[in-house]
Amino acid sequence: MITSLSNAKVKYVRRLQSDRRFRNREAFYVVEGTRWLTELITMARPPELLFYTERWLETAVHAHILQQLTSLGQFTALPVTDDVMAAMSDTSTPAGILAVLPMQPRPLPPTPSLLLVLDAINTPGNLGTMLRTAGAAGVDGVLLGPDCVDLYNPKVVRGSMGAHLRLPVHNQTWPEIANTVQGMQVWVATIQAKTVYTAVDWTQPSALIIGSEAAGAGEMAREVAHHQVTIPMHSATESLNAAMAAGIILFEAARQRTLPLT
Repeated sequence: MITSLSNAKVKYVRRLQSDRRFRNREAFYVVEGTRWLTELITMARPPELLFYTERWLETAVHAHILQQLTSLGQFTALPVTDDVMAAMSDTSTPAGILAVLPMQPRPLPPTPSLLLVLDAINTPGNLGTMLRTAGAAGVDGVLLGPDCVDLYNPKVVRGSMGAHLRLPVHNQTWPEIANTVQGMQVWVATIQAKTVYTAVDWTQPSALIIGSEAAGAGEMAREVAHHQVTIPMHSATESLNAAMAAGIILFEAARQRTLPLT
């Protein structure tokens, strides 16, 4: 059992949690919580490293989860004290289980039918929620513009609830994004638009661009877009949370794709 905060592996995890450049150089990131472990089992993705507390392992369900994980392949699983887990965790109340995963984004499908493109989303919680929402709405992939927050920021990972494993998410430059969405109708969400999101035919191959709440989509994002779309709101409301706006529009797209248009 690891009991010391000076342990090399403990220091390694702590640096992965706090240092974006180090994460990118190592090409590993940290996930926490039992939910993430069940995602790993579902996706048949063994972790590189696994740390758990004896308290977490006490329940039969958790012991079975660990057994299922070990059946996926060889990896290092280490028990740690509660204090060590607290030091490695990015949360105030650690779940008692933590894993290190390789950065292995899923490939985009060759002919995607629905993409979410994000511009300058710099709040980790918003990005995590958007990834989770995109996965739930059946989006084929998410493209992150150059000014978005780090995809592997611990708060993004926590908010995504496993979307990193299930959903293709890629950082791209605007020229790369323009190439990826070629042949699709590209809509940018803006409060000034005349077209309401329910009036769009989302059954066509489509890409939706969502910008930051503070400034909206930037100039380069607007150059990629062919059309503008809006969500009607009460006049006393200036704007919606970016993640909320993405969810509203994406689930309209999901509704159209699963139900006949009327």
